[in-house]
Amino acid sequence: MAPWDYPDFDEHEGVHFFRDAASGLSAIIAIHSTHLGPAAGGCRYWGYVKSAEAVTDALRLSRGMSYKNAMAGLPMGGGKAVILADPAVPKSPELLAAFGRSVEALGGRYVTAEDVGISDADMVEVSKQTKHVSGLPVAGGAAGGDPGPFTAHGVYLGVKAAVRRALKREEMAGVHVAIQGVGSVGGGLARLLAKDGAKLTLADVNADRAKALAAELGGEAVPADAILTIEADVISPCALGAILTAESIAALRAPVVAGGANNQLATPDDGWRIHARGITYAPDYVINAGGIINVGLEYLGQGDRAEVEKRIAEIPGRLETIWRESATSSEPASIVADRMAQKLIGR
Repeated sequence: MAPWDYPDFDEHEGVHFFRDAASGLSAIIAIHSTHLGPAAGGCRYWGYVKSAEAVTDALRLSRGMSYKNAMAGLPMGGGKAVILADPAVPKSPELLAAFGRSVEALGGRYVTAEDVGISDADMVEVSKQTKHVSGLPVAGGAAGGDPGPFTAHGVYLGVKAAVRRALKREEMAGVHVAIQGVGSVGGGLARLLAKDGAKLTLADVNADRAKALAAELGGEAVPADAILTIEADVISPCALGAILTAESIAALRAPVVAGGANNQLATPDDGWRIHARGITYAPDYVINAGGIINVGLEYLGQGDRAEVEKRIAEIPGRLETIWRESATSSEPASIVADRMAQKLIGR
């Protein structure tokens, strides 16, 4: 099936397939838009059951990056890379080098960084083959490095903004937050909320990781398949996407959904479903922009860590603007945010 025959194809400028037999690399780089600048977005290393799932992921994630970068005020377009993980072919310097050559072959139209399954050390290997890379280890005080903690900080600020709007509470002490996925972003969010005295319920596909973090922070761990039905003040999806479906939205027992996962809505109709239930929803590419703000400014050379933190602090105000327009227009926050982003990228 051609890329433009996929339901998630959105007039992408390019969808590129790369293979390197020597290293075992199979990768897809999707460029959604370069209207505002080079298409920036991380590289995901994941074991897809079917190659078609990898194409869909690349299409959805790259479109989300166009919207995310535009809404964050970055002069960058949207792109995403996925490397199809194969248990028989371990991630190696040779595979990462081959991926770096793939990025270089696009001549700067795509800028990569780390995402799920990829570390800043991996980006160092990639950077040996191309200069179109960010998220590299940096000295203290500089923009760049692991984007995870910056994403977590932006999500934390967004969760507090959603709680202020939906629950009329200024403090997080005693607010019950159920977090799905406690990796770099979800785990960082949990630690920030624990400092504020929030009540935490945690879940992860790695049950031991969720249990360990819950024990550390004084929270509770539940099975991964139970977290979205927990009765809480906030459900915070921080794992993979497409988890807000007709079925899961009907089962939600929280007035707020605000988390760091990309592409949380399985379909556009799910934005209407969550809106119809009166749930305050934080559009994912707005609340989780902290990481790309960090690595984007690193690549552009446009600021230090103080500038990164200043821009991340603007996330709550951006969400408030979306929620106000949603209340005025009676449209879902997801639709309002999409319209704003599309206008910025000329769509």
